[in-house]
Amino acid sequence: QVQLIESGGGSVQAGGSLTLSCVASTSANTADNWNCMGWMRQPPGKEREAVAIAYTGGGSSYTPSVQGRFTIIKDKAKNILYLQMNSVKPEDTAMYYCAADPVAANCIAGRLQILGQGTQVTVSS
Repeated sequence: QVQLIESGGGSVQAGGSLTLSCVASTSANTADNWNCMGWMRQPPGKEREAVAIAYTGGGSSYTPSVQGRFTIIKDKAKNILYLQMNSVKPEDTAMYYCAADPVAANCIAGRLQILGQGTQVTVSS
């Protein structure tokens, strides 16, 4: 059974920083088969979108609105994924989900299918 457990969400003022963490609780075999891990978010009343993706083969990608402000970091030894959020803006307010997917096409399309329960991030102006 795969579990992705997020933490670190909360309320922060615009311009501030926040770091989200995700612990992947699963067998080593399952995690090794993931093509990518990443962070998705869903703002109120909007569709879920990929924020940042770290590819197992190396490299990462970001949605343009967070490029230069957010950094995705994967601790392979501990199977922990982080999202460092700097210079946050009110439009970053959303439920943030840790995600993973074994299918390369899903990773490239930003449609990761394995999701955690989510952690809320609220940015006030």
